[in-house]
Amino acid sequence: MRPEVALPVVLPLLFGAISLALWRYRTAQRVIGVLGTGTLLAAAVWLLLATWRDGVLVMHMGNWQAPFGIVLVSDLLGAIMVVLAAISGLATAVYSLTAISKRHEHYGYYPLLHLLLAGVNGAFLTGDIFNMYVWFEVMLVASFALLILGGERAQMEGAIKYVTLNLVSSAIFLSGIGLLYGLTGTLNMADIADKLADVEDTGLITVIAMMFLVSFGIKAGAFPFFFWLPASYHTPQVAVSALFAALLTKVGVYALFRVFTLIFTQDVGYTHEILLWVAGATMLTGVLGAAAQYEFRRILSFHIISQIGYMIMGLALFTPLALVGGVFYIMHHIIVKANLFLVSGLVYRLKGTYELKELGGMYRSHPILGLLFLVPALSLAGIPPLSGFFAKFILIRAGVEAESWWIVFVALLVGLLTLYSMIKIWAEVFWKAQPEEHANRPAPGPKGTGVMYGTIAVMAAMTVFIGFGAQPIYLIAEQAAHQLLDPQIYIDAVLGDRS
Repeated sequence: MRPEVALPVVLPLLFGAISLALWRYRTAQRVIGVLGTGTLLAAAVWLLLATWRDGVLVMHMGNWQAPFGIVLVSDLLGAIMVVLAAISGLATAVYSLTAISKRHEHYGYYPLLHLLLAGVNGAFLTGDIFNMYVWFEVMLVASFALLILGGERAQMEGAIKYVTLNLVSSAIFLSGIGLLYGLTGTLNMADIADKLADVEDTGLITVIAMMFLVSFGIKAGAFPFFFWLPASYHTPQVAVSALFAALLTKVGVYALFRVFTLIFTQDVGYTHEILLWVAGATMLTGVLGAAAQYEFRRILSFHIISQIGYMIMGLALFTPLALVGGVFYIMHHIIVKANLFLVSGLVYRLKGTYELKELGGMYRSHPILGLLFLVPALSLAGIPPLSGFFAKFILIRAGVEAESWWIVFVALLVGLLTLYSMIKIWAEVFWKAQPEEHANRPAPGPKGTGVMYGTIAVMAAMTVFIGFGAQPIYLIAEQAAHQLLDPQIYIDAVLGDRS
């Protein structure tokens, strides 16, 4: 029994319940928001260290052994994702102290924040395919509520697109689960992987694999199912946008990594070739969409899509180095993308708009903010020695070794176009003079920006650390990739001795 495996799920539920009980006490909810996410980060780091030391950890709920009981499983990929979720949650909670209004707090912002983190961590740690669906739905409910918090027209329009397509995804996911259960008679993912080896109808397995690809592709924002993302991520409060950018699509990416390394490995030549084309198309459509935008958060939203393509590329190539690159890229991207949205929120606080054409001159008036923007922006574009350079380098080298030249070309091209988008933001927001007709635009003002600056600076420091300290990050990603490529490690840890 390893109770530390359950803590990343239990703690957000506990702090969310306390926050809900103290609904009328705004200060208490804010304190609980930071305390709860800070405690979650400590538990997540504990879990990662224990998983690194002891291997795959399993907690059998109610002491019912798998496959008959529900299990929580922490391999290195799951533990890494939980740590990244906790970092994003803590950064969001601290940033929210001055970014979230009293009105939004009154609507239940902090309880929903904790519920979302519980759903995300539950999806990362569950060893049961049906319970992954359950945690996806918990996450969907919490994210939908956060998306419409405040009830503005743009939020409602974005939320309708968001929830509609995600409900379609959930329906396909549930159908795939039903077919898998019909084939294997089990819902435990390790047991499913073990029993699928004896199923003769490999064609049906491939059909089910494609259902999971569509379902998780929708949730990841992959081509051609991405259009809900840029229609919704720019509409809520910026702290919510940052949390969504960091986590929601990565849950879909994590699910793809999980099922296409553990369960659906019977026809890699077919399934992973499709994944590779999806990766290339996702990169291109995302970066071209970003190049056409002139609203800060819309540009960043489209770049979520393009960067998801790099992560899927690592899975699709399905070599040890490619999986290392995919895991490394996830670690880099969650920090960088959340921070860019936080920067956009600070720009809005100071200038009152996200429209690039109405902004300008911020490098002269706020030089520190300009420098803090450049760190995640250049990292996203893959400029050395920042984290994005090493993530892209590993993936491109993996593509070269696999002689998949077209995906290497796409990855390099998208890197250049990403740099173009970041330069466009820099030129429009920070470098050029602000147009006179917008110079006196009313804005919330500098009150409380110290906390926002501090959060952005810490996240930027993490990006620099991942770049300059790439070796230990690489080693963790390498060990996670080793576990993914040898699913028997996961199966034996969950099912134990079956002799």
